[in-house]
Amino acid sequence: MKLIVQIPCLNEENTLAATVADIPRSIDGIDTVEVLIIDDGSTDQTIAVARAAGVDHIVRNKRNIGLARSFRRGLDACLALGADIIVNTDGDNQYYGADIPQLIMPILRGEADMVIGDRETASISHFSPLKKLLQHFGSSVVRRLAGIQVPDTISGFRAFDRDAAIRLNIVSSFSYTIETVIQGGKRQLAIATVKVRTRETARPSRLFKTIPHFIQNSLVTMIRMYAMYQPLRFFFIIGSLLVIVGLMPIGRFLFFYFANEGAGHLQSLLLGSVLVIIGLVTYLVGLVADLISFNRQLLEMTLERVKRLELGE
Repeated sequence: MKLIVQIPCLNEENTLAATVADIPRSIDGIDTVEVLIIDDGSTDQTIAVARAAGVDHIVRNKRNIGLARSFRRGLDACLALGADIIVNTDGDNQYYGADIPQLIMPILRGEADMVIGDRETASISHFSPLKKLLQHFGSSVVRRLAGIQVPDTISGFRAFDRDAAIRLNIVSSFSYTIETVIQGGKRQLAIATVKVRTRETARPSRLFKTIPHFIQNSLVTMIRMYAMYQPLRFFFIIGSLLVIVGLMPIGRFLFFYFANEGAGHLQSLLLGSVLVIIGLVTYLVGLVADLISFNRQLLEMTLERVKRLELGE
């Protein structure tokens, strides 16, 4: 059985060597452990450091294409190299390589398709109270959208068996963490969590510039993924809100109409009617989106079969 540890990198010359050295090359139940990095257009000596550190495979993006797309390229490369299990970790040496054996244990036991490392963010001393609050709130929202119980939904330390890696389709350009959790929940993957340790990193995150930027992109990803997998419910909720809000000014118009024998307040009737019409149109959009979602499922099945054919399965 082959395990490949993939590491998305962007200018990680200062920490990559320590990250690679920390990865165990001998694990019970695993015949071969290899390391693959995805260089996302680094402008420093990341590639040279990787070669000196003994990295087995290098996937290089000619320009920066973002973490999610680099992650997707890494999965494709690992599958082509014959990986049975793929572990993703960060290049900033945040996670302990020694935790990889326990991370993949649920997969080896046949209990999980995907395993997510739980950093227990509430107990991490170097996380600010605001960051802990955002982590807790964000994870709770993703859990509700995905319909599964995962304590740390944005942890980048996670493992996938071969079948899960084939079935997942990353379409986001921001981050793969939220998307893979929602996809995994909606596609009925068996998802487990394992407690892992973390180190404090010196450099700031390269995924986002500010907290508002991170929140904005995360919300966009959540909404897009939920609308993709639950379009009828998504548009039904929006349409219902519009209809309810629209009925309020219509009710106001009717009240004054009968109280004053039909005098004035036509603007309330106009506003309410517009909102109700938009709400009804939203219902129709939801029906169309629901039909499109069935087509998406057929495309996903086709893509999965194409991948398996390409991989000789």
